[in-house]
Amino acid sequence: MHETLVLRSTGPDDTRAIAAEVASQVGAGDAVSLSGELGAGKTCFVQGATWALGYDGRVTSPTFTLVREYPARRLPVVHVDVYRLDRVGDVLELGEDVLADDVVTLIEWGDAIASLLPDDRLDVEVVLADATDVDADRLVRLGLCGSWRDRGGELARRLAAWRVTDVEAAGAADHEEAGGC
Repeated sequence: MHETLVLRSTGPDDTRAIAAEVASQVGAGDAVSLSGELGAGKTCFVQGATWALGYDGRVTSPTFTLVREYPARRLPVVHVDVYRLDRVGDVLELGEDVLADDVVTLIEWGDAIASLLPDDRLDVEVVLADATDVDADRLVRLGLCGSWRDRGGELARRLAAWRVTDVEAAGAADHEEAGGC
């Protein structure tokens, strides 16, 4: 079982700001698994985290290249997109920098390779708050696994402006898929 923080993002800038606060808590060797439907905001999250870690350039999804590396000032970022992989085992061929001890690895569609990810990770799920409205706010669920549980208090403090009410969180839990760490 893992702890979950549920947040509300009202748009891409909010999603990036949430990610920047999360980035304040990442360290070398951390893995962040991102999931959610196409267009939900996974890449916006990666942008916010990468820019907060000190990379000033363009951050785009590596859908076709599979891996992008960003030499951020605070901590290098490896951005992986496993959407196009045919087999889970193909992730092992992505290179030695993926999940290395001296980088933070952000993995889009990480739920597809959860069995290969470390137990010590942050699971981020971005979903539409209203599944019938593509322009709706997003709910960002942070699953705190392993050492992330220890960072949960500080993370919750930093993310207080985006936390949803207990009623909203209960509704979000109704839509949560099984899994996690």
